[in-house]
Amino acid sequence: MTSRPGQEVTALSLRLALPWLCFLLALPSALAENPAVLAADVREVRVSGESGAYQFRVTVASPDLGCRQYADWWEVVGEDGRLLYRRVLLHSHVDEQPFTRSGGPVPVKAELVVWVRAHMKPGGYAGKALKGSVKTGFREAQPGPQFAAELERKAPLPDGCDF
Repeated sequence: MTSRPGQEVTALSLRLALPWLCFLLALPSALAENPAVLAADVREVRVSGESGAYQFRVTVASPDLGCRQYADWWEVVGEDGRLLYRRVLLHSHVDEQPFTRSGGPVPVKAELVVWVRAHMKPGGYAGKALKGSVKTGFREAQPGPQFAAELERKAPLPDGCDF
């Protein structure tokens, strides 16, 4: 079999490009299924109300795709790892990013330093958190990877997802 000029180059290019093409086609699926990549980030915390019964307005950014992948709650956690408040999210926010939801009353004093973090289904607590107090405000910080990890199984937990 004889080949025309350039035919070998085309066949070689195809053999070299095929693995990359397969990788690129599989990438969105791999990212969606890899919890280490999925994260819900807390972007902002605003607080109103009175000591011991504050309302928290929390802004979260997350790669929601629907009920199989969404930010399913945000929470306020003491420095000791104790759950102080959890705002369960009843649906995904595919078309509303970032989104803000309020919750409370949060039973903290103005001086108490707390973590505000979000949880991603799947993915867990991999995102950015904010740390601070009502008195001093909140700044981005990252707790250790195992900080209060057991809270992932503590009530209240989502009971399904609306959409």
